[in-house]
Amino acid sequence: MAVTLRLQRFGQKKRPFYRIVAAEKTRRRDGRFLEIVGTYNPMTEPATIIVKEDRIRERLSKGATTSEVVKGIIKKSIPNLIEDAESKRLEKLQAQRKARKARSKKTEKRVSEGKAKRKASRAAKKKEK
Repeated sequence: MAVTLRLQRFGQKKRPFYRIVAAEKTRRRDGRFLEIVGTYNPMTEPATIIVKEDRIRERLSKGATTSEVVKGIIKKSIPNLIEDAESKRLEKLQAQRKARKARSKKTEKRVSEGKAKRKASRAAKKKEK
């Protein structure tokens, strides 16, 4: 289940008010959601942003993605959260790549050793004949 943090529109015509919700990626914009993690009112001066920081941190740590607008809202209200999450994600990816490369080298070494053994056994069989 891929979860995304995005805006859900409320309010009257030309008077928008948004909820920041955690929803499954396949759901409609104003459809069913998992939980409300904040609100955003662009009509006030300055725009009112209320977020549940602990819930957002939890959702992002579990792998939730964010829409571009929500990413900007989170950057304004919780400094360095997105950057930290991105750096952790990149570190994890680099570690996975490094492990994959090491596994492929081991496999490559085993394959080459197996080829050498087969070649030696073939040569030994030819000598016997």
